[in-house]
Amino acid sequence: MFSQEIRFDCRRHVDRGVLEVVPCIDGTPLTDLIDQFETEAGMQPAGNAYRGLIPRFFRFGPMEDHFHGRSSGAMGPKTPLLGCECGEWGCWPLMAVITVTPDHVTWDSFEQPHRKTRDYSGFGPFHFDRHQYEDAVKALSAAVSSDET
Repeated sequence: MFSQEIRFDCRRHVDRGVLEVVPCIDGTPLTDLIDQFETEAGMQPAGNAYRGLIPRFFRFGPMEDHFHGRSSGAMGPKTPLLGCECGEWGCWPLMAVITVTPDHVTWDSFEQPHRKTRDYSGFGPFHFDRHQYEDAVKALSAAVSSDET
């Protein structure tokens, strides 16, 4: 199975100054990947609709739980990976199923829950080496923890 590389960019939200988390796959922000997919698919609205998650605005719980699909605040079996450009994940989230096996982590079954008719079957799946994924989530957890102090 081909594995992509994951990292989580932590940056300051432009308008609010709080920590924003944007997953990057093979060096490309997930926000860019989904914008390109939705635009090419002719979805409306599309482009610049998503931003990263803001842990301070919503208690996702430990990042280890959230990015393993075990977030207590998730909507059903899917996990929010991105939020709305306004800063609230519940307003316009990009959701996916996160599956963890001993060797890999997979993100698939993407959806925009406020637009149930949209077809995301051509987006992903993304497969990550479990060890590299764990290292990225640990680095994210450290960044989020240091921001909370």
